[in-house]
Amino acid sequence: MSACWQVLKQDTNLLIFPLISGLCCLLLLASFALPLYFTGRWQPPGGGAPAAHQAAYYGVLFLFYLCNYFVVIFFNAGIIACATVRMSGGNPTVGDGFRAAAARLPAIAGWAVLSATVGLILRLIEDRSKWVGRIVAGLLGMAWTVVSFLVVPILVVENKSPIAALQESTALLKKTWGEQVAGNVGFGLMFFLLALPAFAVIVLSLFSGNVAIIAVCILLAVIYLIGLGLVQSALQSIFQAALFLYARDGRVPEGFEAEVLGTAMLRK
Repeated sequence: MSACWQVLKQDTNLLIFPLISGLCCLLLLASFALPLYFTGRWQPPGGGAPAAHQAAYYGVLFLFYLCNYFVVIFFNAGIIACATVRMSGGNPTVGDGFRAAAARLPAIAGWAVLSATVGLILRLIEDRSKWVGRIVAGLLGMAWTVVSFLVVPILVVENKSPIAALQESTALLKKTWGEQVAGNVGFGLMFFLLALPAFAVIVLSLFSGNVAIIAVCILLAVIYLIGLGLVQSALQSIFQAALFLYARDGRVPEGFEAEVLGTAMLRK
């Protein structure tokens, strides 16, 4: 995380990518959720629902997944493109990231379709059997997250097709499984701890009984959490890029140390 932070400090404008991505995702959510809510179609159809109703519901859900994945992957590709340039000794700009992502639009769209399909299948499994379905979908979801962890860097750097990128990601993670898991757990735990002060401020403000103080504290906490979320998203994308460069050819990206990248590697 420290090494990723050093990269981000050199290019703080990379925060533009998760910011725009988050705004686009919120707009997408509103554009799908509001019509479903006002038409009363927001709840999953039961097993006895008409086939047309089920097809319409899951068709809209797939479309939402597709649009959402496309937005997230596109902006992640922008960050990763800039990060790989920086870690290779270059001096990237935000425009470089957008151009790199735009140049990979077909691959990004293909990966979004594949990701949306997997997401819909997991949702169908979960909806069909509440408890068992949730457990199975959770396990399959974690496995999918692991094997697809390096797909976006591969799409950006090597310009491979989504299927070829998934195959390469799986192969590389046979060597880097331990590092991937440690990195995700470390990032999640650290940012969870960093988020606690925001909730503490809100809780403490409630004891004041002053509406103005409560409102200000909530506003400050929300701004803090948004900023924290943007940083976390950017750091995780930088981590993906660094791990990919190291796993692919053993090259230590600029700003990182071989000992740090190598300690969690699982070698055959």
